[in-house]
Amino acid sequence: MSKYVDIYTTGYETLERAGITEAKLDARLLLEYVCGTDHNTLLTHPEKEVSGEEEGRFLEFIDRRSKREPVAYIIGNWDFMGLNFDVCSDVLIPEQDTEILVEETMRYLQDGMRLLDLCTGSGCIALSLLHYSNDTHALCTDISSKALNVAKGNASKLGLGDRAEFMETDLFPDEAAGKFDVIVSNPPYIASKVIEELAPEVRDFEPRLALDGAEDGLVFYRRIVENAHKFLNSSGYLLLEIGYDQAEAVTALMQEKNVYHDIQVIKDLGGNDRVISACFY
Repeated sequence: MSKYVDIYTTGYETLERAGITEAKLDARLLLEYVCGTDHNTLLTHPEKEVSGEEEGRFLEFIDRRSKREPVAYIIGNWDFMGLNFDVCSDVLIPEQDTEILVEETMRYLQDGMRLLDLCTGSGCIALSLLHYSNDTHALCTDISSKALNVAKGNASKLGLGDRAEFMETDLFPDEAAGKFDVIVSNPPYIASKVIEELAPEVRDFEPRLALDGAEDGLVFYRRIVENAHKFLNSSGYLLLEIGYDQAEAVTALMQEKNVYHDIQVIKDLGGNDRVISACFY
């Protein structure tokens, strides 16, 4: 049997040679997943023996990561807002920046409210909001049936299946769905020509359907801003994640529609514009 620290070292050195920036972190996460250990093991039990089967699986995962497959897809889950979500290549990996959208939405979400989550993907936004509130309910839409299957699984995993409804549709439900107190979305917002310039982990593995915002990256914002007020109760809020350079354009869309007020741009921890919120008159 090999020692824990030795196969960890082999793993991260392999990743470093492959040009993986976070080689040590990724190797540690993969080893912890394979061995069922935690982040303390490397420090407290470096001499721990690892079985041949575990070592083989770890090295297989290292090979996949060397080819730029994201760690989240390799292990099949990822943490977001203190919760663990199942993920696969049918959905985007929940990003820390998106937590800003959830945290900002929490400012307006009160007990008993009804929420609409457009382009739900893994369901991480809506399900986090339900988890951290009481007696709230969500309708989660996505054009991808595969993504919705992931989101439904996460709702069940988190014990929120009775408070979340899922609908396969191209953005909005029909108007029979009724009105909502809050609409939230992290829509596709990357300009088509930019996608090829993204890191291989994103470009080659994450679903293009969830990334591509058409020629200028704004097509979904136009549709959402044009129609969201039809689904909002009076004084309801619309909150959108945006790209770092899209605040001015999306704000202009909201102002031109002339049904929104109290438009605010919220920055992420890196100081980039990340979320726009607006209230429907």
